[in-house]
Amino acid sequence: MSSVLSDDLKKYIDDNPVFATVATVQPDGSPQLSVTWIACEGDHLVFSTTVGRRKEKNLRRDPRITVLINPPNAPYTYAEVRGTADITFEGGNELIDELARKYTGKDYADFNPAAAEDAERVVVRVLPRKVVGNL
Repeated sequence: MSSVLSDDLKKYIDDNPVFATVATVQPDGSPQLSVTWIACEGDHLVFSTTVGRRKEKNLRRDPRITVLINPPNAPYTYAEVRGTADITFEGGNELIDELARKYTGKDYADFNPAAAEDAERVVVRVLPRKVVGNL
C-alpha cells in the first residue's frame, strides 16, 4: 500500500533547501544514517548518491528506507517518509546539478571541484509507503 506526500510537504521541500536524514539498513540489520540534499518528483522524494557509497549498497541489498525532514528553525515540526527505494542511473548527473543549485547556488562541479573523481551518480527515488508527522 502506498501513501502520498502532502501538498504542504512537497511545497516545503521544493521551496527550501532543507536537509533530510536518510536511514537505510546495514548488512547486520543496524540502521545507517546520512544527511542529504532532497527534492520532490511528483509523489516521490529523490536524492542523488554515487555508486559504492554505503547507502547505495544498503539500498541495492534491502530497498527499505526512511527519510526524515526536520526544519532547523522548527525542531518539533517534521515529516517521516517510510517506503522503498528505486535506484536508477538515468538523470543522476542532472539531479545532482539541480540539487547543488538549490542548496549552493552553483553547479555541483563548481561547488565540489573533486566531483570529477566521484563514482557514477545514481538517482534514488523513494516510493512512500507511510508518511507521518506534522509537516
